[in-house]
Amino acid sequence: MLAPLPVYHASTREIGGLFPLLVACPVPAVGARIGYDVQSGGAFYCHPVEWVLRNGLATNPNIALFGEPGRGKSSTVVAFVLRMLNFGVRTLISGDVKGEYTPVVRALGATPIELGAGNHARVNALDLGPLTARWDSWTAQRQRDELSSVLGRWVQLLAALAESQGHAPTVSDEAAIAAVLHRLVGARDGNSRLRPITIPDVHRELAHADTELWHDLRYAHRHDFLDRLRPMTDALANLISGALSGLFDAPTTVAIDWAAPVQSMDLSRLRSRGDTAVAVALTCLGAWSSLATDLRNDGEIRIVVRDELWRQLRLGPRSVAAIDAELRLSRLEQIIQILVLHKLSDLLSVGAKGSQATAIARDLIALCSTRVLFRQSTRAADELAEALALTGPEHQRLIGPVNERRGRALWKTENQPAHLVQTVLSSFEKRLFDTNAQLRPAPNGRGRYG
Repeated sequence: MLAPLPVYHASTREIGGLFPLLVACPVPAVGARIGYDVQSGGAFYCHPVEWVLRNGLATNPNIALFGEPGRGKSSTVVAFVLRMLNFGVRTLISGDVKGEYTPVVRALGATPIELGAGNHARVNALDLGPLTARWDSWTAQRQRDELSSVLGRWVQLLAALAESQGHAPTVSDEAAIAAVLHRLVGARDGNSRLRPITIPDVHRELAHADTELWHDLRYAHRHDFLDRLRPMTDALANLISGALSGLFDAPTTVAIDWAAPVQSMDLSRLRSRGDTAVAVALTCLGAWSSLATDLRNDGEIRIVVRDELWRQLRLGPRSVAAIDAELRLSRLEQIIQILVLHKLSDLLSVGAKGSQATAIARDLIALCSTRVLFRQSTRAADELAEALALTGPEHQRLIGPVNERRGRALWKTENQPAHLVQTVLSSFEKRLFDTNAQLRPAPNGRGRYG
């Protein structure tokens, strides 16, 4: 029989001398408490804005999550979002493709926007939204500045949507769209009130151009204008009559509470219309949500969650460029952008190898100072290790048994060593956000498929 092991009692000061490498997590204890550092056992907190402000932990507040399905990416995002509410930080889920965030929104007393089959909700992609509510309180100069920004975003939105229909807009196309938007919204008339417009309005102006429009744009004659703008006009027509007919080309029919703690746009009913339809919807909603976040109060931090980002990236170079621009402005606009991806190749499938779109997409990683890496397959882990310059031990943690547990991930900022962190969910959060609910037996015990 083995003798019992000796037991020693000592203070933490003395134990520190015996185990000098066991230290508390160096990340400041501010922000959302995510869980614990697996190596030290200390609590792990996350506040990306504070990480930018304190000691240079990060250069921007954006977060990119990578991981295989079912590893806990979405539940970690929800834990972060809910716990940041304690600091007055609101969140916008910019396109919930699987409807996973809807229970969260409802539990917080808000009503998510649900689009698709069986629902009559409509969201005008060119809706002025919260802009109209503040318009009268602004000076004439502020009105001009805000409208110029919105119209510029709409030009890029319509160009990206046309690209999704197989037409790469030219500079002349964009100039024509800009001119039409200014006319329709009443900007050039010096109106004190803005006129609501829709995509069909833009299509009608291009398809039935009057003399003033083609003359101002310096076309030789009306037929010259119609012939050159024909591809752009047809692309917009496809949006009106195609898979998304009636969803983004009519006046908005829902009242959106932009002051809700968490707001979501549920696209789960659109999946039957195909990946392109969902991707177009994400692009429309991205532009719409940008308008809302741009008009937040000074000093107010917002979180924008972009789930299933790979769908939107595959629309084309302009969609990639739009996301790139918003990530670059996140620090200035006090927005925490969260990108949820499966693997690095999600960023490399937007165009031909070596194309400009692929290069921009790959560089999106550099615009996210915080990378949360859940367990990966060996090949995917190798790609991430190379792209993020992971050390050997960090690389092994992506594929090793230490990272098997759901919700466990490697948290790495560009200026700090990685931390292996276990997300801890409360019982309330577990009930609220169960992504495997559809696989569990029904309450009657018969099972989902029986």
